[in-house]
Amino acid sequence: MEYNNRLNRSIAKVKSAPSFMQRWLRNKAIGRVVPLVGTAGIDFEKMTCEEVILNLPNRRKVQNHISQVHAAGSILLAETASGMVVGMNVPDDKLPLMKSLSGKFIARSTGAQRAVATLTPEQIETIRTTPKGDVNVAVQLLDSKGVEVVIVEMIWAWVPKK
Repeated sequence: MEYNNRLNRSIAKVKSAPSFMQRWLRNKAIGRVVPLVGTAGIDFEKMTCEEVILNLPNRRKVQNHISQVHAAGSILLAETASGMVVGMNVPDDKLPLMKSLSGKFIARSTGAQRAVATLTPEQIETIRTTPKGDVNVAVQLLDSKGVEVVIVEMIWAWVPKK
């Protein structure tokens, strides 16, 4: 376990299962906590304190009228990836909150989409040690050909729990 907070403790429990079941269990567990994520079918490929990689298959339930991943699905993917990487680092006595998000669609998407959210060591240290603040999380949103399809800006805040 990289950091002792609630999310990392939950992920550690999944790691005790046989390796062939871990990804499926992680997807189901997070999908139960965040039902929209489960409904969309987001796949949690990698979750560490520095990087979270998620995939959204291009299935009928997330498509728009031209059979691409819907714009709302793209933003959900980026928001989930950025929120999870912040969640991997936020102390248990803090509450992570989306402060602002924006997306600029720059290319037509082909197939599934992939989000890669990362934090720098400095951002991680700030999240873990500052009572409240915010951070701009770097997220790349790519299609199945590796083309960046949306430029996103995800700013997450954390505040003390009441």
